[in-house]
Formats: sequence, C-alpha cells, structure tokens
Amino acid sequence: MVEFIVLSLFFITGVASGWIAVDLYSYQILERFSSPIEARLYLAGIFGLFSLLIGILFQQLRKKLTQQINTTPTDLLVSRAVGLILGLLVANLILAPILLLPLPEKIFFAKPISAVLSNVFFGLLGYNLAEIHGRTFIRLFNPNSSEALLLTEGILTPASAKIIDTSVIIDGRIKALLVFGLIEGKVIVAQTVIDELQQLADSSNNEKRSKGRRGLKILTEIRKTFSNRLVINSTNYDGSGTDERLLKLTEDLGGTLITADYNLSQVAKVKELSVLNLSDLVIALRPEVQPGEKLQLKIVREGKEGNQGVGYLDDGTMVVIEGAKSFLGKRLEVIVTGALQTSTGRMVFGKLEKSPPTNKTKTTSS
Repeated sequence: MVEFIVLSLFFITGVASGWIAVDLYSYQILERFSSPIEARLYLAGIFGLFSLLIGILFQQLRKKLTQQINTTPTDLLVSRAVGLILGLLVANLILAPILLLPLPEKIFFAKPISAVLSNVFFGLLGYNLAEIHGRTFIRLFNPNSSEALLLTEGILTPASAKIIDTSVIIDGRIKALLVFGLIEGKVIVAQTVIDELQQLADSSNNEKRSKGRRGLKILTEIRKTFSNRLVINSTNYDGSGTDERLLKLTEDLGGTLITADYNLSQVAKVKELSVLNLSDLVIALRPEVQPGEKLQLKIVREGKEGNQGVGYLDDGTMVVIEGAKSFLGKRLEVIVTGALQTSTGRMVFGKLEKSPPTNKTKTTSS
C-alpha cells in the first residue's frame, strides 16, 4: 500500500509539473500544438510517465538500502556517518582558502569543480576509513562498555583487516573460511590482485587462464555473499610485483596478510607483519595421531626405501609403512610408530601389526 501511494505521488507530481511547465516554453514550441490544452496534456503525460519511472527506481533503491541497513551493525552505520561527516569537514576546511582566492573570469569554473572534487574525495576517504576502522573508532566514545574494558585489559583484541593475496583467491578455501566464521573483520582485496587475476584470465596458457577465471569467479561469489565485508583497495603502491605491494598495504593498514604462498609468508614474518598461511592452518586443523594408535589403511603405492609401502589418511597425510611393499591394493591394520612435521606438511610412520598373507604362492619340495 505504501509503495502504491509513493508511486502515485511521483506520478501526480510529474503530471502537475508538466501541466505548469507549459508556461515556461517558447512560442515556437507551443505552435506545434493545435491548442494550449493539447500542449498541457501532452507534457503532463510525458512528465507523469518519466516521474513514474523515477519512482520505480526510487522504490528499488529504497529496498536495497533498507536491506543493507538491516544487515549492518548499528555501530558500523554510526561510524560510517561520522567518517563521512569528518571527511566533508576536512574538505571544506581545505577548500575555504581556495574559494577566497581572486581568480580570472576565464577560469571561474575552477572553484566549483574543486569544491565538488574535494568533497567527493575526502567524503569517500572518511567513509572508507570508517569502513575499516569504524568499530575501534566507536569504542572511543563508549570506553565503559564491556568490550572496551576487555580491549583495555588486553583480553580481547579488535578484529584486524584481512588482506588476501592471489593464491588464496585461486585456492578457493577463503570462501569456506568466511562462511564458517573462521575469519573476522574486513576482507581487503588490493587492486593489484584483481589486475593479476585479469592477466591470468587473459593468458594464452590454458592452465593460467583457468586459474585466473576461477579466481575471478570466486571473488565474485565472495562479493555477492559478503558485500558488507569485502573492500576493494585501489591504492597504487610502488613495487616490482604484487607481493611487494601487498606487503606495503598490510604494513599501512596494520592488518593480517592471508596467503597460501610459503615464500610470501616468510617475507612477511621477516618484516614482522601479521600473516596467516593457509597451509599452516590446514596442518593445525588436522587430527593428531599418536604412537601406538591403530589405523586401517589401504596401501596405494611403494615407498622410496627398502620394503616400504605408502598409504594416506582421510585428510591426505602420507603414511609410510614398513614391510608393506608386497601388499599393494590391500587394506591393512597399521600401528603408528611416529610422525614428522615439515614445512611442507606432515608425514606419519607406521608398521604392520601382523604379517598378512601375500599374493605369492609358496612351493614345497616333496
């Protein structure tokens, strides 16, 4: 009912505007109509339809804004508004001396253009800063809240921005981590990462092209699902490559770099930056196996040394089994004897609980 009333008001306003606007047109235009009434009816219909179209667009925009407001926390809405106001305030303070300068009449348009550009730039800058650090800013106005007290005591730390690199997007696991809430805070995607994905997608190499398209598809899905958390950072950092620019972005934002690249994670640690390697996370989430534990494993291939056979746990961990070379394709009971953790993963060692019968037939001499 409310939507119908709003659309009706738009239509009536348009019709009234078209009816009154006839008086503003020149005689050359009005001469095309047989009478003033015909001109009024024609313009009223045109203006009414145009206003009705604007009303429909307004309704769609209102629904989208209402949905976004309902899903956005109140403190974040307040911080965005404060950030926008502060940005506009800074813009006008900087603009005030410029507007007082006496400029020639030939460049009179410089003042209004500079006013529009400065307000847009600083307004968006304040909004983006509030988007990333808004919650921390709001806590300054409410230091007595339980969350603020926990922050003061060091028990609770504010969620830092998460900067994701190309390898994480192509990997695809970042979406699952976001869905299950294992990653909190804003997710920052640098423009250099998007450019690198586009270059991969346009590559003549089939493997690179498929990786680039997969990355862009996953990024689009994250944008649709987590539009309130995903932020595109368009800052153009100087650097020889994407990795170097990501390190500078992480340092400037004070966020956490999420990567699946081992070398990049090591460089970030050298620079004392906060970094999360997805490979380390996967290793940490793997179930532990203890010496003496019994496992049911299928021997899938031969080992590198001696009489070893190789099987795999459900999570992909390789198990090297002594004396299992001759039992390929069989599922056997294995006793864990130890485990070795390396930078590339984990390796488990085991032995057969008992010697099962082999496929070889024994011949006896009479």
